[in-house]
Amino acid sequence: MTGFDVRRTPFGDPLVQELVAELQAEFTVRYGGPDHTPLDRTMFDPPAGEFFVGWSGERPVAIGGWRRRPDVVALGGSTSAEIKRMYVVPAARGRGFSRLLLAHLERSAAAAGADVMVLETGLKQPEAIALYESAGYVPIPGFGLWKDSPTSRCFAKPLAPGLPVPRAG
Repeated sequence: MTGFDVRRTPFGDPLVQELVAELQAEFTVRYGGPDHTPLDRTMFDPPAGEFFVGWSGERPVAIGGWRRRPDVVALGGSTSAEIKRMYVVPAARGRGFSRLLLAHLERSAAAAGADVMVLETGLKQPEAIALYESAGYVPIPGFGLWKDSPTSRCFAKPLAPGLPVPRAG
C-alpha cells in the first residue's frame, strides 16, 4: 500500500464538498436518491466534531468525519460521536484506506472525549457493513433520519476502556 496521510479539513472546503458530491452520486445510484440527512458545516468544527481528507501521495482518496450525538446513547456509553460522510474514491478502493480512516476517526473522537462511536449505513452498502463489523461494530437500534427505513442499519463500538465490548450474534 502507498502512504496514507489524514489531514483535518473544514467540511465547507471546496475539495470536501466535491468528494461529498461524488458520495451523493453513489447514494443516488445505490438508493435512488442522495442522503438528505441535515448536516450543518459547523457540526464538524471542534469541539463538536472533526472532518478529514485522506491523501495517498498528492491525491485525495478518502473523506470522513464525526460529530457529537448527545441524543444517541449506546453500549452503556455517555458521550457518542457519529461517523458521517465516510467515502473512498472508487479508484482507491481495496487498498485499506477505509480501515485506516476509520481508525483515525475513532482515535480523534476518543481524544475529544467520545466513549462510543455510532453510525448509520444501508443494506445496499455491503462493503461498508463488512468493514464496520470486522472493526468491532455491533448492531444497535436505529436512530436519525433513516431510523425507520427497512434498508438502514445502525452500529456502535465502544471507544473507552472499561466499556463492555459486545459480541455480535
